[in-house]
Amino acid sequence: MDIELYKKLVNMNAVSGHERVVRKLMKEELEKAGADEILKDKLGSIVGLSKGTGPKIMFVGHMDEVGFMVSNISDNGFIRIIPVGGIKPETYVSQNMNIVVSDDKVIRGIIGSIPPHISKEPKAMSIDDLVLDIGADSKEHALSMGVRVGQQVVSVNEFYFTEDNKKIVSKAWDNRFGCGLAIEVMRYACSHKHPNNIYCGATVQEEVGSRGAITLSNMIEPDLFLAFDVTTATDCMPQNPKTSSALGEGFIVRFMDPGCIMKPEFKDYLINLAEKNNIKYQLYAPNGSTDASKGQFAGSGAISTCLAICGRYIHSTATMIHVDDMEAVYRIACAIVDDMDDEKFKKLLEE
Repeated sequence: MDIELYKKLVNMNAVSGHERVVRKLMKEELEKAGADEILKDKLGSIVGLSKGTGPKIMFVGHMDEVGFMVSNISDNGFIRIIPVGGIKPETYVSQNMNIVVSDDKVIRGIIGSIPPHISKEPKAMSIDDLVLDIGADSKEHALSMGVRVGQQVVSVNEFYFTEDNKKIVSKAWDNRFGCGLAIEVMRYACSHKHPNNIYCGATVQEEVGSRGAITLSNMIEPDLFLAFDVTTATDCMPQNPKTSSALGEGFIVRFMDPGCIMKPEFKDYLINLAEKNNIKYQLYAPNGSTDASKGQFAGSGAISTCLAICGRYIHSTATMIHVDDMEAVYRIACAIVDDMDDEKFKKLLEE
């Protein structure tokens, strides 16, 4: 795995609607990989194409991360923020954050907390309770620093390996992991003979309703739509979930979620392919949806699912993933590139 590529991606700042810097890198890397063609939709999603004669197979991550936008600046210089994507407000209390002023400038601040010495009885926290303090003395002071309504606010990142050198902690694994993986699969497809039309890239605005997946999939009309993503790890949860996922146990076969039920024939194909290639996998039915929920509606319909890894503490300031899981989902994606063809795809459609 190209860890430096992933590190570069997670250190980028791109909440939903602000994906431009990630898209620029995606375009550069897909071109360097040898894509025969680069395609973009009008919302900003992007894919590279490695041409073949068989089915259209689309592998896509999503460029956006959860975060906030500046919604108001108070007269005494505090910054009000609104969430972009699914966020628990408690997760962000006392966290260091960056307001992204430009590609070259961020303003650091902290989301304030009330010390226990003066706090009242605890109550359920609301997003409206979060206030960003950048040290400004007034609204005019904040404006002079470059703060404007509508700017994105993201976590200050610290990328590091755990002591065993098997896990990596960073912000934005959901879903710069999928972006990096799409680039790596494009590199593989462009360097190997394969029977398919392979599309690899990333969508925009997944965290606010998979909007880019709708436009991109309808532009390409793939036969197989495979979303790369990071899903919840349950091995860190005290409760016993109905289905489970754990770091280091392989890629996730999401056989069902609220937005997409995996076609049984494709589930069997995927499991058989994984076992044939000695690739670890785990069956999991999470509570959230991915771009696969929208990709399935492309054209007259696409066989769709999410090829994921699990991560601890997703949608927070830091997520932990396992390098073995990264390798597992890369290997299964490359196996699909090599193994799928017209005949096998037609079998998936048979009743």
